Amino acid sequence: MIQLLYQGQWFLFCVILSALVVSLSCHEFGHAWVARRCGDNTAQRAGRLTLNPLAHIDPMGLLMVMIVGFGYAKPVPTDPRRFTSRYAELLVAAAGPAMNFVLAFVAVNIYLQGLRFGWYGPFDVLPQSLVFVARINLLLMVFNLLPIGALDGHYILPYFLPRGLSQRYRYFNARYGNLVLLALIGLAVLGVPVLAGVWRVSDALLPMVALTW
Repeated sequence: MIQLLYQGQWFLFCVILSALVVSLSCHEFGHAWVARRCGDNTAQRAGRLTLNPLAHIDPMGLLMVMIVGFGYAKPVPTDPRRFTSRYAELLVAAAGPAMNFVLAFVAVNIYLQGLRFGWYGPFDVLPQSLVFVARINLLLMVFNLLPIGALDGHYILPYFLPRGLSQRYRYFNARYGNLVLLALIGLAVLGVPVLAGVWRVSDALLPMVALTW
């Protein structure tokens, strides 16, 4: 992202940064809200049951996004002992990517409605902004569903595996998952297209979230 500033593309930089801040905040709010619905108020007591970006954005994580293209927000704290459902861990983990899906769905369909009814002028910045919001949220959704490291997918996958395989997966991911994730990110930063599939999948989903009118 930082190269956009060197290229003088200040508007595009601000659009992407704003979309990331909103998207990450909604993602973490989703985790906190579902955790509260499942009986755990740990995130609420920590002030995370809010859409205020100041409660969710980690300055270092945001700086990493701007410099190397990968970053993070503050993890939402949970206490599994307070959960009232055996599926609470699955639901809480899925809530973040689900929020990103909702944002992408809303953004792309507002964009299409604007085109249909002629809401945009020749110099209007809203259409481009909506497209970026949709693409960024689909990218965050797909990336966070990867079942490696601390990403949300590692909480979700065990629910769909046989018990023995699920236990082995949890063991190996606990020991090596974060190392694999860091290695993938490092290779991507160096220019190796190891995560190109994430981009392709998220872009392929874009027309699928558009309603036909």
